[in-house]
Amino acid sequence: MGFLSILSFAHKLVEERLHPGDTAVDATAGNGNDTLFLARLVGGTGTVHAFDVQPRALEQTALRLGRELPEGQQRVHLHLRSHGEMERVLPEEARGRVAAVMFNLGYLPGDDHATVTLPESTLEALQASAKLLRRGGIITAVLYTGHPGGREEADAVEKWAAGLSQREFQVLQYRFVNQVHSPPYLIAVEKRV
Repeated sequence: MGFLSILSFAHKLVEERLHPGDTAVDATAGNGNDTLFLARLVGGTGTVHAFDVQPRALEQTALRLGRELPEGQQRVHLHLRSHGEMERVLPEEARGRVAAVMFNLGYLPGDDHATVTLPESTLEALQASAKLLRRGGIITAVLYTGHPGGREEADAVEKWAAGLSQREFQVLQYRFVNQVHSPPYLIAVEKRV
């Protein structure tokens, strides 16, 4: 048995903390993989909010949800907005109650590689996520450094995570150190108090 991939490890961390009826956020909907994963975990009584700035990403996500989720388990809100607007978009009752926020940074696979997540909006979204999380909640950020601007965004995320209060948060980094071609890696943040 080998090590879990970066994405599988992020899913495992979230799966351990997210339950039916919970609220979760996919900060970067992309092709809908994480949105579907979160929707299955929260079930028909939970809620998922998914963000993306690209209409095509939300269209792909909606198609995937329609194909793969049973009727009545689709309490997913798709927001054609930057993840940086998360705090302004989520309803008041979600504040301090979000169990998981997932980020898969970079660009939409199979689409325009020039449209990428940016450090400024990502940091704003991470700050909002930390406020929105409940105790025991988790933020996962998969970081890709192989595209222009990716290294700078990853460095900004690492700096933000390293500056979090040790009393309030635990921060984990999961990465493969001997792989070539700028492999992705994970920063996970758990809210302690």
